[in-house]
Amino acid sequence: MNGNKDDQLWRIAQKRANFRRSFISYLIVNFFLWTIWWFTSGRITGFTGTPWPVWVMLGWGISIATHYIEAYKGTRSDMAEKEYEKLKKDHKL
Repeated sequence: MNGNKDDQLWRIAQKRANFRRSFISYLIVNFFLWTIWWFTSGRITGFTGTPWPVWVMLGWGISIATHYIEAYKGTRSDMAEKEYEKLKKDHKL
């Protein structure tokens, strides 16, 4: 049982480390995309419309958000396990 909990903690730690790496990549790549946009068309006077880096940020941002939820809030099975443990504890009165 104790080894099982250590495995579970290791799995959570790996998910969180992977999320951090993904998030840092997201920030760096989007910084460069916005820089490219700024120097190629962002400084043109009278620019109207939606800057193209927004679409990359939105698409990739959805993936980053789901990655965050999985890493820090848990998966469905993790949530079900927590709820089961809570119910088990409540019914041991």
